[in-house]
Amino acid sequence: MKIHFLGTAAAEGFPNVFCRCEACLASRRLGGKNIRTRASVIVDDTWKFDYSADSQMQALRDQIDMGQIEHLLVTHTHYDHFYPKDLISRSEGFTHVIDHPLHIYGNDLVMHHARQALGQYQGDRFAFQRMKPFQPATIGSATVTPLPADHDPMETCLLYFVEKDGKTLFYGNDTGWFPEETWMWLKGKKIDMAILDCTHGETGNKRSRGHMSADTILEVQQAFAQERILTEPDRIYLTHFTHNSKLLHDDWERLFEPYGIQIAYDGLTVHI
Repeated sequence: MKIHFLGTAAAEGFPNVFCRCEACLASRRLGGKNIRTRASVIVDDTWKFDYSADSQMQALRDQIDMGQIEHLLVTHTHYDHFYPKDLISRSEGFTHVIDHPLHIYGNDLVMHHARQALGQYQGDRFAFQRMKPFQPATIGSATVTPLPADHDPMETCLLYFVEKDGKTLFYGNDTGWFPEETWMWLKGKKIDMAILDCTHGETGNKRSRGHMSADTILEVQQAFAQERILTEPDRIYLTHFTHNSKLLHDDWERLFEPYGIQIAYDGLTVHI
């Protein structure tokens, strides 16, 4: 699998364009890997996880052909993860030479917002499939199992376990410490690459709620090792960083280098 990180920031971006905090000022000054857009990845050029309003700019920046995307897996409806009105640009008359629908997968609320925004344009351009926790779906040659996240108590936010081409990808964003039922399901499974939410720096709270902190990430790594879930110890990639952590890219790398954990950045491409 080819994994392309389009964005690696939390909801407000990094820097937050309205913010004058020390971290945002330093991010603007240093540029490069310190400029982060809202979190999303593309898999094998045809799958996308989440769709924020940054998606068009990310595609232009990284020369991505969004017309190739066949499957959009949405984790939840927070605005930095799902902005369906922007997908109207894919409908008939706005774009041309599209020969397949975009299949949108997600929870009940994702389906509601997708139908509200795109229902009149559905036709041959969009198809909707509701996902339920622990119920696997066949997507092309892959099997995708949605798992409960600990993120928003008012919504069934989802994580995704993808089995594709003999490899497994775990997309664990957004969430705090996984719910117990998610941990139970993961027992006995093998993950070739885990993409995890590391919104916050060191907080002293090993099992943070809503989003993971650096402390939570290290405990997740220990749990993966104890259960022998991760096939390679250096196959944890962190994303969804906030400027409120006050940590720039090099700071994150120094923090996690002793543990062999990777820090994703916008434009990074890796293979598993």
